[in-house]
Amino acid sequence: MAEMTLKELTTLLRECAGEEEGVDLDGDVMDVPFVELGYDSLAVLQTTGRIEQDYGVQISDDAAAEAHTPRMLLAFINESLTQAAAA
Repeated sequence: MAEMTLKELTTLLRECAGEEEGVDLDGDVMDVPFVELGYDSLAVLQTTGRIEQDYGVQISDDAAAEAHTPRMLLAFINESLTQAAAA
């Protein structure tokens, strides 16, 4: 996998932590804070754990905690995927 997309990330968020009623993850959510999307830090950590397991990459807990929006989390994920592909 060269790069994770927003669609793939939102699918994993739904699978790992559900979806809050009234939140449209299929909309323009790249810069919406996870808290406003109904996800706390535990939900984000669960999702990154699943990504690590499924894609064989490492995402530090610090990076996951610093990622307050899907755009920020995707940047960390895609950087990890690029590093894994180069190794």
